[in-house]
Amino acid sequence: MDRHIATRLRERRLLLGLSQADLAALIGVSYQQLQKYEAGENRIAACRLYEIARSLRTPVAWFYDGLDRWEAHWSSHHPLVQELVQSFAEIGDATQQQAVIQMIRALTPR
Repeated sequence: MDRHIATRLRERRLLLGLSQADLAALIGVSYQQLQKYEAGENRIAACRLYEIARSLRTPVAWFYDGLDRWEAHWSSHHPLVQELVQSFAEIGDATQQQAVIQMIRALTPR
């Protein structure tokens, strides 16, 4: 969900012809913070998303449009995703979770 919202944020900013610096100034964050929002590296708090939506002249719901298609794609085309997520959530140790993420990144072609 966070990545979907991040993608929609970037789409809307580009639709309006704003640079990252322009939008960052409008919402009162640093350029680097906006980059992290758009990359999905940092979650966008609800109050911040509201402020972003106002600055981009769009309803907050716009950022969620298409999310159901994204979820349907992953659940129907990748049946192992649900099992992976459930197993990952059952790992109680944050260090072990981080190790799993690093392993997946190492196996993922970039």
